[in-house]
Amino acid sequence: MLKIQELYVNYGYIEALRGIDLEVNAHEIVALIGSNGAGKSTTLMAVSGLVEKAGGKILFEDQDITKLRPEKIVHLGIAHVPEGRRIFPDLTVYENLLMGTLGNQALSKERIGELMEEQFEMFPRLRERKDQAGGSLSGGEQQMLAVARGLMMDPKLIMLDEPSLGLAPIVVEDIFNMILKIREMGKTVLLIEQNASMALSVADRGYVLANGRVEHRGTGAELLANENVKHTYLGM
Repeated sequence: MLKIQELYVNYGYIEALRGIDLEVNAHEIVALIGSNGAGKSTTLMAVSGLVEKAGGKILFEDQDITKLRPEKIVHLGIAHVPEGRRIFPDLTVYENLLMGTLGNQALSKERIGELMEEQFEMFPRLRERKDQAGGSLSGGEQQMLAVARGLMMDPKLIMLDEPSLGLAPIVVEDIFNMILKIREMGKTVLLIEQNASMALSVADRGYVLANGRVEHRGTGAELLANENVKHTYLGM
């Protein structure tokens, strides 16, 4: 579904990505792990068209999207849930969810209603709080709202940047169960996570980034068993 080839991204004189290659197949969960500054968030922003590429190519369903504008990329079916949630704090939960539909202009009123019900089934707490302001929710609930808003555009691929960051352990477990449910819905997930062991435990495949390059790649199980990955990223 998604293919990144020899991708380079620079921030001034800093090489953030140095020729990375990775693939995401349909209906997979693919995890990107690595230390801060490794290039994980830059990779997602490059796919979304939010940063300029210095070289390489990005293909989505065999279409070259390397130079497309962000709104065109969204309309192809790629949702990006950035780090930090970035919900609309003054809008209600319901209004936040409706904002997600703007990424897919082909949605009918009937389909929007179906998508809304899907989110409320997956996130019962959002149904309970649908008339509350987004800013009044707990951190975990705001993260659920951010993900649900991304799903409201009915994307083919959803990219999640640090969905468990700053959340209590019991809420983190809910977030990872949610990621598995998203795949069960037929979606494809590209996931960035500092909680590397949890990410690899749910991922079909994973990539380890270091200094803007892919250092290791393999199935989630292979990377969990890799001694270098265990020592450097899993604290084992």
